[in-house]
Amino acid sequence: MEIIKTKEGSKMTIALEGRLDTTTAPSLDAVVGSELGDVTELVYDFNKLEYVSSAGLRVLLLSQKTMNAKGGTMVIRNVNSDIMEVFEMTGFSSVLTIEEKEE
Repeated sequence: MEIIKTKEGSKMTIALEGRLDTTTAPSLDAVVGSELGDVTELVYDFNKLEYVSSAGLRVLLLSQKTMNAKGGTMVIRNVNSDIMEVFEMTGFSSVLTIEEKEE
């Protein structure tokens, strides 16, 4: 998985490419743990993300909790239908702000 970070002031966009799974989730977890210090607006761009496992879901939930604790916002954009189905089956669609990809 490739992680592409863009920061503009207090807004950070993290674009993910590939698969967010047991192997790659620790890399994203490290970014969340170390680089969200002054970020109040977090945007995940899933345009090129193909798959999310339970390990990936855990990192996304951690990101949301981190942003909630500091009064910030988090949105996940460009979610494909397969990943959206995972969010709906796990109940994450009611916890996270998600924008589906227009196909």
